Amino acid sequence: MSERRIGEWIEIRTHENGHVAELVLDRPKAMNAVSTEMGRLIGRATAELAADRDVRVVVLTSTHERAFCVGADLKERNSFTDADLVRQRPHARACYTGVLELPVPTIAAVHGFALGGGYELALSCDVIVADRTAVVGLPEVSVGVIPGGGGTQLLPRRVGAARAAELIFSARRVEAAEARELGMVDLLVDEGRDRAEALALAARIAGNSPVGLRAAKRALRLGHGLDLRAGLEVEDAAWRSVAFSGDRAEGVAAFNEKRKPDWPGE
Repeated sequence: MSERRIGEWIEIRTHENGHVAELVLDRPKAMNAVSTEMGRLIGRATAELAADRDVRVVVLTSTHERAFCVGADLKERNSFTDADLVRQRPHARACYTGVLELPVPTIAAVHGFALGGGYELALSCDVIVADRTAVVGLPEVSVGVIPGGGGTQLLPRRVGAARAAELIFSARRVEAAEARELGMVDLLVDEGRDRAEALALAARIAGNSPVGLRAAKRALRLGHGLDLRAGLEVEDAAWRSVAFSGDRAEGVAAFNEKRKPDWPGE
């Protein structure tokens, strides 16, 4: 495993020969609250990961024992003028869209509090692994704003429009077991196992074709919400992007030769 810092509060660790990247939230004194600088660092880290062709999966984790991320830094926001808030907005959006638009599969490993913008970081991932201590929710209306990191758009895609409305309007916090039942998280694991299980899943995913993984994610994301005919056209375009690739040729050859593929990644 190799490690490198991105500023003061973000670390990137690489696993599985560099094919799994762990994006670590490490602002323990603030329970990973997303300040302006924290948002900039997440945006910078995701841009670096998006450009790294060796990376096949990204896992978003936290070093804090009791929280994944508690959302926006309200202590910082309390000092903001209206002009400060306007200036911060592009950095905040870049933070969340940086995670959302990563071209490879993404997994959030959640324990403790994942609230507001913290839960929106998890929602921006493809899969959420949560342990039994997890408490998730979008409580922004309780402080006079709305979910602004994608929550009003991403949560309905998971739980349906009416359920998302109830959760957002009530600002309630949802504990792990109910969150799993509602589809707010995907995999529920034993306490303290969220990171290990997320990394194990990432390792399994990373064994597959990097070309195939990127194309499959593209098809899933672009096709969501379209009518069936339009979605099948998105899928066909993604299929054509991989059908004549080196990975496809290697995958077929490896299957027939009963060996592990050596993916060229092109």
